[in-house]
Amino acid sequence: MIKVYLSIVLVLSLSACGQTQEKDIPKRTLVKNVHVVDVLNGTILENQNIVVGAKQILEVTEVLPSGEFQAVIDGDGAYVVPGLTEMHAHIPSPPTSQERIEEILFLYLSGGITTIRGMLGHPDHLKLREEVSKGTVLGPRIYTSSPSLNGNTVRTGVEAVEKVTQYASEGYDFLKIHPGIRLSVFDSLVSAARLSAIPFAGHVPVEVGVRHALESGYATIDHVDGYLEGLVPADRSVDPASNGFFGFNFTKYADTNKIDDLVRLTRKQKVWVVPTQTLFERWFAPTDADSLLAQPEMKYMTPATLKNWKRVKEEQMNDPSWDPKLWVTFDAIRQELIRELARNGQGLLLGSDAPQLFNVPGFSLHREMASMHQAGLTPLEILRMGTYAPAQFFGAEADWGTVEAGKAADFFLVRENPLEDVGALKGMTGLMLQGKWLTRNLIDQKLEEIASNSKAKNE
Repeated sequence: MIKVYLSIVLVLSLSACGQTQEKDIPKRTLVKNVHVVDVLNGTILENQNIVVGAKQILEVTEVLPSGEFQAVIDGDGAYVVPGLTEMHAHIPSPPTSQERIEEILFLYLSGGITTIRGMLGHPDHLKLREEVSKGTVLGPRIYTSSPSLNGNTVRTGVEAVEKVTQYASEGYDFLKIHPGIRLSVFDSLVSAARLSAIPFAGHVPVEVGVRHALESGYATIDHVDGYLEGLVPADRSVDPASNGFFGFNFTKYADTNKIDDLVRLTRKQKVWVVPTQTLFERWFAPTDADSLLAQPEMKYMTPATLKNWKRVKEEQMNDPSWDPKLWVTFDAIRQELIRELARNGQGLLLGSDAPQLFNVPGFSLHREMASMHQAGLTPLEILRMGTYAPAQFFGAEADWGTVEAGKAADFFLVRENPLEDVGALKGMTGLMLQGKWLTRNLIDQKLEEIASNSKAKNE
């Protein structure tokens, strides 16, 4: 059991509005008696002590530091892991209440997620990003996309240039690409993005195709979008627009011998991929909605959300084009793509598309890890996908992504070694966020409150 010794008592409380509040952690906090997971070398630094300052790790040492500490946390032999990054997250926007937005942010935290990349931006997210950075709102570090660029929002090249220029000047971290963009409009968008020095990421529009998308320099392609279509031989003369759900309708035409070429091109163009495999194994899989709705984390979503998820899934399963036997082949191809992209491409990043169909923030990323393991990745490969690799992607390796002196004080403790079983990451016993320590009791208390609030809402 983790023990916390305080020479100045830290008061944890829940305000009437439901926001978790905590006095600033003292200038020096000691987390002692822990094993630090080195996600770069895949080793365990045993019997370590971590000194945390206001927002930064000051020291990681075998020798028990001397001097006064206003807070001492005895890790009792726990394993320390860098905070996780959810690379395909969604943040609610108005008219969703501020209370609910902050609840969603806390759900991410409850899974050890200290950084999120919001994939459907809104002007309010720019303000929220700053509030989280300053610590006035409790939540993971935020990178936010622009509002959606799709076939309806950018219908001409001129419109694309205007939107790209606007979003870059407003301070969004990157552009979000959705389906429906015509090829000529897409090329105008890419040219404008290069001039404005703003990355773009997301879906691959049908007219664009995965090879042109890769050559155009996506920062990430999410959902492995476009790759299955890219496996269809040209002599099949298929109509690209009839590809179905992420290429499902082309499954029987896919030539897996073409995977190596696509992976090489991905590596050459340095395009990262965010698989969101759990989305395909839940929403689009032959699993009935009621069994998914019975899972414990569903209590954190509102009845209206759950009802909508059930409706959408059942509509998909009742579509005449959906075939559960074909899904098995579809899933096997996706898993093969994931393995090859992880080991021979630019690399993979963890993302689950929460909160989308049956993917609850904070919980779905752990389901994504299980999906990555099922696809054949090792615990270390998976752990890197959610820690150091995102820091690399953002050019922030010097700031976060590992547990080292000089890095952000964003890490969490688990009882078992995640290098042996990545499922151990679900057993978080406490979270350090921007130098603030959130106990397991506090996290559980807040989760109970979110569950109670969700049950009472109908939004």
